[in-house]
Amino acid sequence: MKEKGKSLLVSIAVPLVLGGLSALLTKDSMQKYAQLPQPPLAPPPAVFPIVWSILFLLMGISSWLVWEAFRARKPTDPAVLPGLGTYVLQLAVNFLWPLFFFRAGWLGFSFLWLLLLLFLVILMVMQFASVSKLAALLQIPYLLWLIFAGYLNLSIFLMTL
Repeated sequence: MKEKGKSLLVSIAVPLVLGGLSALLTKDSMQKYAQLPQPPLAPPPAVFPIVWSILFLLMGISSWLVWEAFRARKPTDPAVLPGLGTYVLQLAVNFLWPLFFFRAGWLGFSFLWLLLLLFLVILMVMQFASVSKLAALLQIPYLLWLIFAGYLNLSIFLMTL
């Protein structure tokens, strides 16, 4: 039981730390964001860290559920490893998006990058579902938020042309 608790904490800490580091690297660029035209439905800036913290928490729990399924099955089970690999890849893509959007100001490129992230998360959810339905369901808010983020990103890009 102690080992499961430790692995759950690590699983939750990884996305939270990466998200925090990404936020730290882009915090000086947030003033630029506030000066950009905002589309309808754009939430106040205070909403973003709250939503992302919840999403990172859910990511960590989902990855832990899949990891525990991996530990319970034979290590060669082909259903588990692709999901964890896609999870790590989408974490890296997620980490870079704010750097492209906020720090570099590459609004068009960051929208395309967000589409890549959305594709990876859809793939991850499908892979997670083959191992743990709960792990997949916990990622639905993430998918919905990415679609909303895509709307915001594309709208801001088009409004600044």
